[in-house]
Amino acid sequence: MIADEAEMASMMAAAQKGDAGMYRALLAEVQLWLERYYRKRVAPAQLDDLVQEVMMAVHHKRATWDPSRAFYPWLAAIARYRWVDHLRKVYRSAEDELGDHDAPEDSEEEAVMARMSLERLFVHLPDKQVEVIELVKIEGLSIAEASAKTGQSESLVKVNIHRGLKKLSALVEKAE
Repeated sequence: MIADEAEMASMMAAAQKGDAGMYRALLAEVQLWLERYYRKRVAPAQLDDLVQEVMMAVHHKRATWDPSRAFYPWLAAIARYRWVDHLRKVYRSAEDELGDHDAPEDSEEEAVMARMSLERLFVHLPDKQVEVIELVKIEGLSIAEASAKTGQSESLVKVNIHRGLKKLSALVEKAE
């Protein structure tokens, strides 16, 4: 059974103070949590390597954890970033295997499918967030240009983009 938030925070705080026994216990719990986290996200053959990679990252970043903050969100952020890095490596590897000679010709079908996918996700966001995400992230306008076009302040444009992308990310992650 994986330790709860308070136990993990207590173990990490003790580990930061040099308690080697608590650090070993913490790493054992972290390993269990990571295995569960990645089990449905990566191929079984890649699970151990990714878990070990994240455990090394936790080891190297352990001094960055703030004892006044929750432990699991800190761990989840590291795990998520390493998972995204892993997906990039897998994608690049698959891309390299295809080689340039097998690359399909550009087609509008992919763009249409991508746009349809975006439209399905955008229905979950407020119109103001969708508007600024489209202007800045898709059309390439600057924050100032999007602000002028929408009537939102520049800081509100940034906030709406951040909140919208965060919600989209959560939706995509939930769908996986």
